[in-house]
Amino acid sequence: MQGSNKGETKLNGKGLRIGIVQARFNADITDALAAACLAELEALGVAAADIHHVQVPGALEVPVALQALAERGGYHALVALGCIIRGETYHFELVANESGASVSRIALDYRLPIANAILTTENLEQAVARQTDKGRDAAQVAVEMAQLLATLS
Repeated sequence: MQGSNKGETKLNGKGLRIGIVQARFNADITDALAAACLAELEALGVAAADIHHVQVPGALEVPVALQALAERGGYHALVALGCIIRGETYHFELVANESGASVSRIALDYRLPIANAILTTENLEQAVARQTDKGRDAAQVAVEMAQLLATLS
C-alpha cells in the first residue's frame, strides 16, 4: 500500500472467503486489476477455493452483484473491480457517482467490507498506470478490513 500507515497490521488471508465482482467494460484494464487482486489474495494466504469471482457488464452492474453476494452470505469481504474513463459527456459522472455510492451503501447496509477498486480516470494512460497497484491494494484492503471486523465482532 502506498504511503505510511502507522499501526499497520500483518495481513493474513488464511480462512477468509472473498467475493470479487469485476466489470467487463474496459476489459484490458479490469482483467489486469483482477489478475493483480487474485495474485495478491493468494500471496496473503487466501485459498483459491475461497475466492468467488464473477463478472458483470459494467460499473453500474457491479453493485447489484455485490448485493447478491452479500445477501448470499458467507463472505468476509468483497472486492469491486471496474474502470470508468472520462468521455465527452456527463455519463462519466453519472456512472462514477452512482457506482461509488452504491458500493458504499451495500458495505454499510450489510456491515461487510468492500474494497472499491473501480478506477475513475481521465484517460486510458491513467487507468493503465493504476491497474496493477489498485488491484493489489484492493486485495490488501479486503483482507485488512475482514481482519479488523473480526476483532470488532
